[in-house]
Amino acid sequence: MICMNIILTVKEESDIEVVRDLLCEAMRKSRNESGCERFDVYHSQSETNRFTMIEHWSSQEALDAHRQAEAYTTIYKPQVIPLVERVGHPVTLLG
Repeated sequence: MICMNIILTVKEESDIEVVRDLLCEAMRKSRNESGCERFDVYHSQSETNRFTMIEHWSSQEALDAHRQAEAYTTIYKPQVIPLVERVGHPVTLLG
């Protein structure tokens, strides 16, 4: 299993709602992709310009396919990435 935690910080306060809406749409589409075991987006209550994405993919191939799919190529990469600072954290699920 491939697990990713991604922290997004919106650069401009005026873009927070736009990013939120785009991430919700990308989340819904990503959850329907083959190999997606978990795809959640969280909006910080204390830092409203911060979002956290938690993704679990069944394999590297599933993650690679996600990066070629509609949610990534038409929403996340071209519309979200320009509006945020992104820090990705590949993680290991314990237990």
